[in-house]
Amino acid sequence: MDWPALITAFTTLFVIIDPIGLTPIFVALTAGMTTQKRRALAIRACIIATLILLAFTLGGEALLEAIGISMPAFRIAGGVLLFLTALDMLFERRTRRREDTAEDEDHTDDPSVFPLAIPLISGPGAIATMILLTGNTDGTPEFLAIIGVMLSVILVVFLFFLAAPPIERALGRTGIVVVTRLLGMLLAALAVQFILDGLRSFGFAA
Repeated sequence: MDWPALITAFTTLFVIIDPIGLTPIFVALTAGMTTQKRRALAIRACIIATLILLAFTLGGEALLEAIGISMPAFRIAGGVLLFLTALDMLFERRTRRREDTAEDEDHTDDPSVFPLAIPLISGPGAIATMILLTGNTDGTPEFLAIIGVMLSVILVVFLFFLAAPPIERALGRTGIVVVTRLLGMLLAALAVQFILDGLRSFGFAA
């Protein structure tokens, strides 16, 4: 797999997981905790999210084949899902929904599994993206490269969690909104590319 493809894969996963958008939510969920406990929660959440994404990456395509769904069809559906996510980011609906998820339940003891690991880190968009990216690979080296990209994005999430308080103070509410909307525009373009790739597989696009 060439570097442009790896960069595209990293960008897609980075935008859909959105470490920057998760930062203020992590701060809210871990308010009042010690630095050591925050670090332990961040480690646990990232490990669980990684295992969930790996499970769907390794077994997702086989599951699709078992129920009769082709990869081009899933690519189009995934592109539509990512496009809807991009719209949510552009209009701030995604941030509000994540904040509502964080506030609906009392997670003061251990929010690492829910809502951090799932659905905030390894949500439907991230799962669909991993299946789409690995479904496009032509061999084991490319497959492992995508896994490496996924692990690097999870590492970025972990680093953002560790640096959450100063990052939130530096960006402020306005900065986070601006960055989220810029990432939403980028994700919309990537989603359209997924849809076009799926249509091209069916012979509907040049």
